[in-house]
Amino acid sequence: MNGHSLRTRLVAVTLLLLAIASALVAVATTIALRQFLIHRLDLDVRAATRVLIRDEPGESPTVLRDDRGPRPPDSLTAVVRDGDVLAAAVFPLGGSVRDVPVQEYAELAAIPVGEPPRSVDLGPLGDYRVVATRTPVGDVVVSGMPEAPVQDIVSGLVLIELVVAGVTLVGAGIAGAVVVRRELRPLERVAATAARVGALPLDRGEVSLVERVPDVDPRTEVGQVGSALNRMLDNVGSALEARHDSEVRLRQFIADASHELRTPLAAISGYAELARRDALPQDAAYSLTRITSQAERMTALVEDLLLLARLDAGRPLEHGDVDLTRLVVDAVADAHAAGPDHRWTLDAPEHPVVVPGDTSRLAQVLANLLANARTHTPAGTEVTVALAADADAAHLSVLDTGPGIAAHLVPHVFERFARGSTSRSRDTGSTGLGLAIVRAVVEAHHGTVEVSSRPGHTAFTLHLPAA
Repeated sequence: MNGHSLRTRLVAVTLLLLAIASALVAVATTIALRQFLIHRLDLDVRAATRVLIRDEPGESPTVLRDDRGPRPPDSLTAVVRDGDVLAAAVFPLGGSVRDVPVQEYAELAAIPVGEPPRSVDLGPLGDYRVVATRTPVGDVVVSGMPEAPVQDIVSGLVLIELVVAGVTLVGAGIAGAVVVRRELRPLERVAATAARVGALPLDRGEVSLVERVPDVDPRTEVGQVGSALNRMLDNVGSALEARHDSEVRLRQFIADASHELRTPLAAISGYAELARRDALPQDAAYSLTRITSQAERMTALVEDLLLLARLDAGRPLEHGDVDLTRLVVDAVADAHAAGPDHRWTLDAPEHPVVVPGDTSRLAQVLANLLANARTHTPAGTEVTVALAADADAAHLSVLDTGPGIAAHLVPHVFERFARGSTSRSRDTGSTGLGLAIVRAVVEAHHGTVEVSSRPGHTAFTLHLPAA
C-alpha cells in the first residue's frame, strides 16, 4: 500500500487488525461453545442409557418399546448381542418410532463398550453422539443423541458473528476514517504550509516569508513536525533577508560604480579622439585606436550594468504602444548590414503587432538577440526572425541553424556573464550580459523568454502580453 495516502493506510491497518482480532475471538468462541454443547450432549447420552437400563429389570431387551419413561427427542437406542444388532430405532418427540437403516447396523455394532461417547454418521439420520453400555444380561445397549441441534446452534452463532463482525468493521472503518482525518489535520496544515512556501519565488528579489504552521502542539508527533518546520522557516527567512540585503548593497554598488565610471570613460574616449587628430607615429596611432576601442567596450559594459541595476531595483520603464513589426523590420535590416555573411530571413504579419512597453528597451532586446545569433554562429548561418500574435500575447522568435548550445549550458544562458561553449565561436568581444538584459527587460514587461537548442536549430522565443 505504498502508493496510498497515510490516512488510507492507517484505516486499512486498523481494520485489518480489528478483523484479525474479531476472527480469533469468533473462532475461540465457536470452538468453546461447540465443546460445551458436545459435553452437555454426552451427559444427556449417558443419562438416557442409565434410564434405559433401570427401566428394564429382568426383561429381555430384544424388542425396543417407546413407553418406558420419557426419552429426549430423536434419541437412538440399539441392542447388540454377540456382535449383531437385534434392533435399532429412533424415538422422535410425539411421533412414531423410526427404524435405523439396516446398512448402518455395522456402524452401531462396531462401537466399543465402556469408552466415552463418540460421533457416528448414520446416513439419512445424520450425525449422532453415541455410547455403548453392557447390560446385566450381557447384551450391549447403544444409546445416542443427534448432533443436529449442536450444529444448528454453532451455525447460528457463526452467522451472528459474521454479521456482527461485518457491521463492526463497517462502523469501525467510518469512525476510523473520521478520527484519523481529524488527527491528521495538523499534518495537512504542515503540508499546505510547505506547498505555499514551495510556490514562493525564493531565487531572487525581496521575499516575505511569513508562512508558518498554525496551532502546533509540541506534545504530539505531528506538532513536533510542525514546530521543526516553523524553526526551519525562521532560519530560511533570516537567510533570505540577509541575502536580499547583500543583493541590495551589491546592486547599489554596481549602480554607483557604473554611474561614476561613465565620466572618466567619456573623458578617456574624448582625449583619445583629440590626440588622434594630430599627426602621430604609427605605433602611437595604433595605441590610441586600441584605447578608444576598449573604452567603448567598457562604456557598453558600464551601461549594461547600470541598466541591470535599474531593472533589479524595480525602476519603472517607459510605457506606451510599441509596434513590434516596425522594430523587427528595423532590427533585421541593421543585423543584415552588420553581418552580411549571414542569411537573414523575416517572417512577420502584414498588419502591425502592437504591445504595451518601452520602445527603446524592446529594441535593445531585439538587437541583443540578433547580435547573439550573429556572433555565435559561423558565416553562412541562416537566421530567421518570426513574429506572430494572438488575442493574449505577441510571440517573437529568433532561430538560427548554427551548431547549437551545449545541453549543460542551456539552463545558464540567461545568467549574467554567462559564456557560450567553444562550439559557438565568438569573433568579437562580448560582455556576457546581453541575454541577461533580454530576460530582465522581458520580465519587466511581464513577459517570458525561452530557449531551446540542438545542433542545427537554436531558438529564443519571447512572449509579451498584448495590450
